[in-house]
Amino acid sequence: MTEMVYGANPARVREPVIPRWWRTIDKWSLTSIMVLFGIGLLLGLAASVPLATRNGLEPFYYVQRQAAFGLIAMIAMFSVSMMPPEAVRRAGVVGFILTFLALCVLPFVGTDFGKGAVRWFSFGFASVQPSEFLKPAFIIVVAWLIAASFELNGQPGKLASLGLTITVVLMLAMQPDFGQAALVLFGWGVIYFVAGAPMTLIGIVVALVVGGGFFAYESSEHFARRIDGFLTPDVDPRTQLGYATNAIQEGGFFGVGVGEGQVKWSLPDAHTDFIIAVAAEEYGLILVCVIIGLYATVVVRSLFRLMKERDPFIRLAGTGLACIFGVQAMINMGVAVRLLPAKGMTLPFVSYGGSSVIAAGITGGALLAMTRKRPQGQMGDIFHRRGR
Repeated sequence: MTEMVYGANPARVREPVIPRWWRTIDKWSLTSIMVLFGIGLLLGLAASVPLATRNGLEPFYYVQRQAAFGLIAMIAMFSVSMMPPEAVRRAGVVGFILTFLALCVLPFVGTDFGKGAVRWFSFGFASVQPSEFLKPAFIIVVAWLIAASFELNGQPGKLASLGLTITVVLMLAMQPDFGQAALVLFGWGVIYFVAGAPMTLIGIVVALVVGGGFFAYESSEHFARRIDGFLTPDVDPRTQLGYATNAIQEGGFFGVGVGEGQVKWSLPDAHTDFIIAVAAEEYGLILVCVIIGLYATVVVRSLFRLMKERDPFIRLAGTGLACIFGVQAMINMGVAVRLLPAKGMTLPFVSYGGSSVIAAGITGGALLAMTRKRPQGQMGDIFHRRGR
C-alpha cells in the first residue's frame, strides 16, 4: 500500500569500476607518468648497453628487465589508483609495517654492492631496496596520524608522527642513506606544514637538520666525501660528476645524436643515478625540458586538484606523495648538474632498477587515487561528522 502511494524506492545502479575510474582519474597526470616510463625505456636502450657489454650479457638484457619491472609497476599503479582512499590507507599501514621491519633486519643481512651503504637485500637473481617502498607507505601513515588529530577528542597524531619520523630518519642514516632520510623528513615537513604547523616548531626542526648534517659530516666518511666533492671548486673530469657535467655540456640544445653519446661508456651509474646526463648528451636540452615538464605536470595538477579536497587525510596524503615525487626528481637532476651533492637517488620511472620503478608505480597509483574526482559535499557536513 505504501508503495502504491509514495512509489517504490528505485534500485541504485552502481557504475562499473573501470568506467568510474576512467571518468574520475586525472588523465593528464596519468599520461605524463606513462610518457616518463616510455622515455626511461628509450634512454635505457642507450645507457644500459655498455653495462651489459662489460658484464658479458646480451646487449638489451637490462632493457628487457626494465620492461618487466615496468609491467609490474604499471599493474601496481593501475590497481592502487582504482582503490578508494580508505583502502589505500589500510594498504599503506600494512606496507609501512613490513618495510619498517625490513629496515630493522637490513644491517644484519643486507649488502652494499661495493657502494659503501647497506641498502639492499640480494637474492642473487634480483635485489630489493626497502627504503624505496618505505617512502609512499610512510607518507600515508603520517598523513593518517596527523589527520586523526583533527578529530574531536582525537589522538595526539602530530606528536606521534614526529616520533615516527625521527625513528625512520635515524634508521636510514645508519645505512647510511642520507638522501632517502632527507626525502622522508621533507615529506613529513610538507604534511605538517599543510596541516598548520607553528613556525616555531618548523624552525626547531630546521635547526636540528642542520646540526645533524654537521654531525654526519664529522662522523661519516661516506657523507663527508660526497660533501667535499660537491664543495670543491674544481671537478675531477674522471669522476661521475665530471663525466656527467661534460656530457651535459656536449649535448647542447639538440644533442649529439641518438646512440652517439660517450658518457654511457664511462659512467658506471649512467643507467640509474645519472641517466639524465645520457638524455642531455644524446637528445639535448629539448628532451631534458620535456622530462622536467612531465614531472611538473604531475605535481602541479595534483596539488591543484587537492586544493579542492575537503577530507584532511586525502589532502595531506596526496600533497605529501606529490611533493616527494617531484622533489626526488629535482634531487636526481640537481646532482647531475652539480647543484646538489651526490645522493644516490634515482629518477622516478626513468632510471633503471626494479625497486625504484615498482615503488614509483605504487607512489603514482596512490597519488592518482587521492586526486580522483569525488563528491565533496558541503563544508558544514565536515563539522557535523566531527561533532558526532
